[in-house]
Amino acid sequence: MRNPEADKILQVEDLHAYYGRSHIIQGLSMDVERLEAVSILGKNGVGKTTTLRSIMGLTPPRRGTIRINGEDTTRLPTHKVVRKGIGYVPAERHIFPGVTVEENLILGAKPSEDSDAWDMEKVYTHFPVLRARNRQDGSTLSGGEQQMLAIGRALMGNPIIMLLDEPSQGLAPLLVFEVIQPILLFCIESGLTVLLVEQNYRMALKVASRHYLMGTKGKVGQVATSEELMADSEIIKKHLAV
Repeated sequence: MRNPEADKILQVEDLHAYYGRSHIIQGLSMDVERLEAVSILGKNGVGKTTTLRSIMGLTPPRRGTIRINGEDTTRLPTHKVVRKGIGYVPAERHIFPGVTVEENLILGAKPSEDSDAWDMEKVYTHFPVLRARNRQDGSTLSGGEQQMLAIGRALMGNPIIMLLDEPSQGLAPLLVFEVIQPILLFCIESGLTVLLVEQNYRMALKVASRHYLMGTKGKVGQVATSEELMADSEIIKKHLAV
């Protein structure tokens, strides 16, 4: 008999996270299934980024449980969380200054025996601008190029799930829809599970199939499919005030 729990790459149960004395996330529960693309949508300041940081061990939760591939990672430090197969692209991108594009990619590399694994050549094939600028200081790239580098570096770790925090942030709309959105769709089509935090709900609806609509204090007000959100604009208005 099929075990539905075995299909869940990520499980978050009753998560509570703080910044100092501020109780930012109060009882969040969510999951992401294998090969699924899921987004967290919500207004600024509701706890979307804190959720990703808690999963990564950067803002350790005080209560609750986080499981990756069925393994409890709640108390693990960040470097051990990464080893469990998590790729993370923060909103700030964290491109290392004084380090070339190629060296930035190497820093994210994790060998894999999979014949279709991500390596330098595969990243360069799908991000040709990075090949053209491989000797350039990564911090001097344009915003869109830095985002490509951040995504490429995360892919070099051959993750089983990718966490992306506001990948469209600070980028021109044309660049988002002509470059970033196709990259994310390609990652999903090639078998990568994705958890996406986004303010750009139009892109999120194109990339993800299921959405957690987050209210204040990290509480999920609703879970909806892209089809449900496109059919009822009032849901978007309620949760994103657009």
